[in-house]
Amino acid sequence: MMENRNQSARERPEKEGLDHVELARKIRDGNIRAASRLIRDLEDNVPQAKGTLKHIYPHTGKAHVIGITGSPGAGKSTITDELVSAFREKENKVAVLAVDPSSPFSGGAILGDRIRMQRHAGDPDVFIRSLATRGALGGLSGAVGSSVHILDAMGKDKILIETVGVGQQEVDVINHAHTVIVVLVPGMGDDIQAIKAGIMEVADIFVINKSHREGTRRLQKELLSLLDLKENRSGEWTPPVILVDDVLNKETFNGNIATLCQTIDAHHQHLISTRLLEKKLEKKAIVEIHEVLKSSILGPIIKELQASGEFDNMVSKVMKRQSDPYTLVEDVRSAFIRSQKGGE
Repeated sequence: MMENRNQSARERPEKEGLDHVELARKIRDGNIRAASRLIRDLEDNVPQAKGTLKHIYPHTGKAHVIGITGSPGAGKSTITDELVSAFREKENKVAVLAVDPSSPFSGGAILGDRIRMQRHAGDPDVFIRSLATRGALGGLSGAVGSSVHILDAMGKDKILIETVGVGQQEVDVINHAHTVIVVLVPGMGDDIQAIKAGIMEVADIFVINKSHREGTRRLQKELLSLLDLKENRSGEWTPPVILVDDVLNKETFNGNIATLCQTIDAHHQHLISTRLLEKKLEKKAIVEIHEVLKSSILGPIIKELQASGEFDNMVSKVMKRQSDPYTLVEDVRSAFIRSQKGGE
């Protein structure tokens, strides 16, 4: 009996390795169910999911990743939906990651897979998936970076990330997207304040949506004035401001979306020709390494502290002013370093 158990233990890692290889192969072949399963496991922090990512990573780095951000109600979902159609007309394979606020009960995405985008559901070259923020700051889900790699490995040409819409914290999208679109709407008083607060720095393209509304020209003028204040070196990309008309005015609206689509492609070509894309990929690599280090090192330490009851003890000490967070964390760090040295 003991021999059988040992044999099973020896075979299990090998079988798990084969499962990772097989799942990665299915994803590279464009299997939607396999990709959805892996993204779900990543959202649920299933440890085995990382093993599959290792087999996927060498097949990534080809897709153009586009972030679409802006205030709630700006019309990001409508713009995203129409961009899917525009890119499909150019025979691009497209994926959408729609990051939604989390349900306080289930932890899942409240809005689910966006209803407005369901007209693309029958298209095998379009993949749409909602991700819940689950408390993540910056308007993005913690699983976004890994999900982008999965969709990239599937062979998608364009990956659209639509953020949840939480104002100035949207800047996190720059860590994952090559081209960032900021959607604004005239008549919303916080637009220029939000731009001044930091979104101005991340935008590659500005879209003034619902431009039939009063206040469009004023918003456009203020935006262009702010852009003029920036010091642009020769050959540097200057974010254009694109007006998008009422969606009900179909002919003009479709023409505006076509212009936006061309501008997105032009920005991508600019990144490639100026080698700025390499810098963006380097920044993304740094962010990913930081995230994995935090989850792989900090995560287990916190779990161990919680399981032993020491975390509750730390909270109690801080509340009673018997200690402070900085001293307690320094003690944990020192203990961790000693344990690592002792294991060598």
